[in-house]
Amino acid sequence: MKKNRRTAALFMAGILAAGAVSGSAVHAEEDTPDISGTTLNLYTWDGMFPQEVLDGFTEKYGVKIQYSNFDYNEDMLAKLEENGASDYDVVVADDYILQMVNEEGLSEELDKSKIPNYDNQNENFMGLFYDPDNKYDVLYGVGIPLIVYDPSVIDMEITSYEDLWDESLEDNVGIIANYRVIDGITLKTLGESFNTEDLSAIEKAGEKLVELAPNIRAINDNNTQDLILSGEVGAAFMYTSQVTAALRADPELITVYPEEGLGIGAMAQFIPKNAPNKEAAYAFINYILDPEVSAKCFDSEDFGYYCTNKAAEELISEENRQYVVLPDDVTWDTGEAIQPVSDEANEAHMKIWAEFQSACGM
Repeated sequence: MKKNRRTAALFMAGILAAGAVSGSAVHAEEDTPDISGTTLNLYTWDGMFPQEVLDGFTEKYGVKIQYSNFDYNEDMLAKLEENGASDYDVVVADDYILQMVNEEGLSEELDKSKIPNYDNQNENFMGLFYDPDNKYDVLYGVGIPLIVYDPSVIDMEITSYEDLWDESLEDNVGIIANYRVIDGITLKTLGESFNTEDLSAIEKAGEKLVELAPNIRAINDNNTQDLILSGEVGAAFMYTSQVTAALRADPELITVYPEEGLGIGAMAQFIPKNAPNKEAAYAFINYILDPEVSAKCFDSEDFGYYCTNKAAEELISEENRQYVVLPDDVTWDTGEAIQPVSDEANEAHMKIWAEFQSACGM
């Protein structure tokens, strides 16, 4: 999920791939009716598709793209509810909001015969909680917030969330400002789920989180990678796009896949129930799933999320592949998504987050 635009919401999706997925659908073409001269209304965050990819779709199909963007997933949902899901043809959003869209009947059940490239998706990140039967959504990327540290200034080897509490890291850690994510990784150090409804477990996490305060130099949701690139901190816990930006700027930095388990989130495309140009929507989704097109998306330095198109992985430039293709042992089973919790649990999360900020002097 870019991250700073996407995960300012209450829940983290950006928590943005391996395994055997057939590449048999590579370059498959759909039998598309003549859609030239029409308009595709695309609705997502700013900068999610490289301009050359959008221009390529227009050149191929003669369809003009009207690109509209939102800042928060909730804004998108409200817009669809207000207008009966009739204003847009393709929407890209985060997993937790997709669950709400699907449950409210605002998304089109996909006719997969119109998406010949459908099987290029990475099966390890399909059938997830928001669309367990793969009826409505098509993957566009995975996000996993990770720890990054500079081995030239950090003497210890960091392997876990727990290591962030090490006394040697005093005043030397930067973190993102998403309370569910930070509360969540603290719960993980206690062997709990991100989504526990056990209020006593959340309270214990709050007590432990306050103990992290002496190590925190900065809490910053936007461009968190600048903290480590500037040398302000030696270690940082960041969103996927920020991790990618940091590694591209300084390949000597070390990425940590914490041993307690990952926070994994997906973002996906869907067609609103009453989309005005569904044929163009199907053509666009199939086009994005073409491996060469998908590789261009993940090669873009403005994107920075993990590739969910198995057929595209080898087409991503060698320089960027190391940043956007997940190791083979990272699958959905190695982590979990942050999902909505009860009001009582959410209030407990907000309470311990406020206490933590106060302890940090922020």
